[in-house]
Amino acid sequence: MINALRGMKDTLSPENEVYDYIIKTCTRIAHRYGFSLIETPILEETALFKRSVGESSDIVGKEMYQFRDKGDNDVCLRPEGTAGVVRAFIQQKYDKAGGTRRFFYHGPMFRYERPQKGRLRQFHQFGVESFGEADVREDATIILMLKTMLDALDIGYSLEINSLGCPSCMPTYRSKLVTFLENTEGLCEDCERRKLTNPIRVLDCKNEHCKTLLKNAPLIIEHLCLTCKEDFETLKRILDTFEISYHVNPKLVRGLDYYSKTAFEFVSSEIGAQSAIAGGGRYDRLVEFLDGKATPAVGFAMGIERLMDLVKMPEPTREGYYIGALCDEALDVVFRLVETKRLEAKVLTHYEAKSLKNHLKLADKNEAKFCVCIGEDELAKNTVWIKDLESKEEKIIAMAQF
Repeated sequence: MINALRGMKDTLSPENEVYDYIIKTCTRIAHRYGFSLIETPILEETALFKRSVGESSDIVGKEMYQFRDKGDNDVCLRPEGTAGVVRAFIQQKYDKAGGTRRFFYHGPMFRYERPQKGRLRQFHQFGVESFGEADVREDATIILMLKTMLDALDIGYSLEINSLGCPSCMPTYRSKLVTFLENTEGLCEDCERRKLTNPIRVLDCKNEHCKTLLKNAPLIIEHLCLTCKEDFETLKRILDTFEISYHVNPKLVRGLDYYSKTAFEFVSSEIGAQSAIAGGGRYDRLVEFLDGKATPAVGFAMGIERLMDLVKMPEPTREGYYIGALCDEALDVVFRLVETKRLEAKVLTHYEAKSLKNHLKLADKNEAKFCVCIGEDELAKNTVWIKDLESKEEKIIAMAQF
């Protein structure tokens, strides 16, 4: 027997209903904020992620599904969504057109990592990307939108924020951090590698021994330039105005190389150890890194599988019709009626004649709102028998009226 690959899984009912509910809820809210859907290919050139996510990241260094296709192109399955959206933004020449563009996306991503609860090798994300707006109020809007989505899904969370600085203040901080790291012995292998490629990522290490060694490391938030400091204060003031509680985490650096200035994560303690369920930030230089015209940008992504463990589904409601035949002679009439009624509502049926009791059981099992049956009497009088399975009201009406 052939099984699904490790870290890949089939999603069936009732999980599919939860997934669909999350996507529909987030899509509705994204539309309210003026974002439109973008779909990018699952397969991209490997260079896209090496240049955007960064070769120092675990994603590029360890986790990508990378191979050469039959045309000898170096390609990979997308490990995250932002880089593909930025590539599409540049390819469509939106960077040169100016103005503001706002997109949302959802779909599968792929990372070859150790499977665990809420973390698969094929996983799904919902994300948004906003291009062309440099004002920190756009950062606040992105955070407010994500909060609105999590509230609508009835998911508990806490918010962590930080500023990662900009090209004006980052070099000075980086120099101080490198000096500290060079005088720190005992860091793990990953930290030693990051120390040479992207030192700030060392602060993101999950190794407990490294956390202890880095306890007194210099922090970017203590070395911000005036502009970054003012933007961060504005962000905090807006969050305070909307009474959104948050914690300033000076070691929050996010896992990807392209972030600058605002960084944030929504975390939950309901899935074992406190863990991020969504996060993002500003990446003003990424469009330029990928050969586009310099364009400010900010966005976030959320892991759907993690949300599925937390979301509180609304009480199920009955929907649509179940239409059945009480005798063989009514089967063709029922079939035509089903197809006609499907033009306006969800309709289920069964392709053989059954007793009224059995049809009612099937209608109830499928959570239909109405059970409709046609038997010999209904055929003779050109009527249908209908029962509202919520109110329990029964009546007979003309077929044309139905």
